[in-house]
Amino acid sequence: MVIRTNTLKVKRRDLAKALIGRGVSLEPLAEWSKVGLKVNDSKVPIGATPEYLAGHYILQSPSSFLPVIALCPQPDEVVIDMAAAPGGKTTYMAQLMKNKGTIIANDSQKARTKALYANCQRLGVSNVIISNYDGRKLPSIVKNVDRVLLDSPCSGLGLISRDPSMKTQKNFKEISKLSALQKELLLAGIDCVNPHSKTGGYIVYSTCSVTVEENEAVINYALNHRYVKIVETGVQVGVSGVIAYKKYRFPASMKLARRVYPHVHNMDGFFFCKLKKLSLIHICRCRRRG
Repeated sequence: MVIRTNTLKVKRRDLAKALIGRGVSLEPLAEWSKVGLKVNDSKVPIGATPEYLAGHYILQSPSSFLPVIALCPQPDEVVIDMAAAPGGKTTYMAQLMKNKGTIIANDSQKARTKALYANCQRLGVSNVIISNYDGRKLPSIVKNVDRVLLDSPCSGLGLISRDPSMKTQKNFKEISKLSALQKELLLAGIDCVNPHSKTGGYIVYSTCSVTVEENEAVINYALNHRYVKIVETGVQVGVSGVIAYKKYRFPASMKLARRVYPHVHNMDGFFFCKLKKLSLIHICRCRRRG
């Protein structure tokens, strides 16, 4: 089990000291995280300690730290989290932004926004506006933001190590439908971003899936339809993105994307890629290389 320290309220060393005093055995998550703590054993329920109720930490998969670190939102920016519930990534972004600027935390399922609201309240996040729209419609509602995070709806096939039943629950037809939705969502996310932002102009796309159809193929679609380029994530976790798989051939820049595998990195399977928007103009031709 992993928890993320809420540095809006407490320092990691002080949180660790308090939890150790309650009988929790823990250690720093990894060198790449300054806020993660790995819980090895506990004499008390981790989700019911006074520190948890006071908003000093949140239970969160370490893989889901990565797209937020890659996005690197800055104080005073305007940022969109397109699929925000239940709020782990949104509240981490607020942390990095020091509760300054604005985060538009959107989720297409109204029922899920209750958990998003509750987590923001518990963690003391005050720079979030919660919305309930189909993510594909966001460009008609908000434009010229500095950064966008799209942790896209996906097959969840990166979570098989936690739920082996997924092997029989998913099929290629469902993955194809998800891939089509992901492409639409990513284009919408790109269209919300201001390429002339002085501090941003970035989009991070991520999924908890390891299929090429939901990841590199979606990024490649965006390269062919919008003036964007793949840039370094700034996160030295995982392995490079795939540039050749079955019928697929992707540009060499796809190596800048990152893949996380459960059997290699001891985390949920994950994919994330960072894009820089170059222009407001849409690409009309059907294919673009680079």
